[in-house]
Amino acid sequence: MDPLDAGAGGILRQPKAVWATAGACVVAFMGIGLVDPILPSIAQGLHATAGQVSLLFTSYFLITAVAMLLTGFASSRIGGRKTLLLGLALVVVFAGLAGTSGSVAELVGFRAGWGLGNALFVSTALAVIVGAAAGGSAAAILLYESALGLGMACGPLLGAILGNESWRYPFFGTATLMAVGFLCITAFLKEQPRPARKTSILDPLRALGHGGLASAAASAFFYNYTFFTVLAFTPFVLNMTPYRSGAVFFAWGLLLAVFSVIVAPRLQARFGSLKVLGGSLVLLAVDVLVLGYGDHTAAVVCTILSGAFIGVNNTVYTELALGVSDAPRPVASAGYNFVRWFAAAAAPYFAPKIEEWTDTHIPFVVAAVTAVLGAVVVAVRRGALTREAEELRTAHAAEDGITVFAN
Repeated sequence: MDPLDAGAGGILRQPKAVWATAGACVVAFMGIGLVDPILPSIAQGLHATAGQVSLLFTSYFLITAVAMLLTGFASSRIGGRKTLLLGLALVVVFAGLAGTSGSVAELVGFRAGWGLGNALFVSTALAVIVGAAAGGSAAAILLYESALGLGMACGPLLGAILGNESWRYPFFGTATLMAVGFLCITAFLKEQPRPARKTSILDPLRALGHGGLASAAASAFFYNYTFFTVLAFTPFVLNMTPYRSGAVFFAWGLLLAVFSVIVAPRLQARFGSLKVLGGSLVLLAVDVLVLGYGDHTAAVVCTILSGAFIGVNNTVYTELALGVSDAPRPVASAGYNFVRWFAAAAAPYFAPKIEEWTDTHIPFVVAAVTAVLGAVVVAVRRGALTREAEELRTAHAAEDGITVFAN
């Protein structure tokens, strides 16, 4: 049976609480790519360099990474619903404040607060969707990846439309949409059952002691450096108007959504998750090399095409993180995200620095190397990602009534 078909019905037949959470996830992921089309405009408006403006991503993801250690701690004590609402409230406040910034330093600081709220919300939202979704975890993961893809696609588009008037408007727009998400969660989501055991701050770190989860996180770390080099550095290389840049990253996001939700499950069923992941990482490496060394047209095409490989990778990595260890899924997810988001913080900072030290091409060479390193980790640690996880995958499948993807 096609694994997508097994979960497709579940995606369409979900409780209102799941749709409310997934809808808020769309807006949360919009916030990641929202600033892409307006990075040059922010640099011009605040008299900042590309490196300074790229710190918007660095501060956001650095705080997000550290905050991953707090998500399980908070949700196991105050409940998933209150954690979601706390995260949404923080995003509303700091996104609104970001639009009032008078300097890059202020904007970077407000993005850090935004990252804290986003971490509390996004990590908890995945656990809530998995717990409340109809059709088991397969349908839940596909729904979550759909929200991610749609948010990634719409974020740059919204940023371009609003940012064409002023770079401040996209921040106000995000705050407004997140406020709507806050109201929807309040209205439709009931409190979720709390775990029998409270999660400590160190539990996600302890979970990384499992060889399979540590291997998945290490590979995802290298992959995320490549991912966020494309997302945070490419807008400066393309050097386009907000509308044109928004259109490019909208097409990129559409490919990400289609390949994460539709193509990736079919490839996994046919070839196995690890073969698909390794192949996709190598193809992503080739893509970013052409992006860095090609002409402007090639750069645009390769930026859009990278969305396909990123979409496949996101789905496979999410499944590995949730199914490869014996830790509770929220704890495993927090540990995995704690590692990988550090790369998302590093890439926007180092890519402009590497350009200053060398030239425009070398940041993409580094990104290609990190994608290959991600594939190498998958190949070398294949045993930890398969044999140790097989019993757990089978157990999860039995609980959820889903098809197990063979590796």
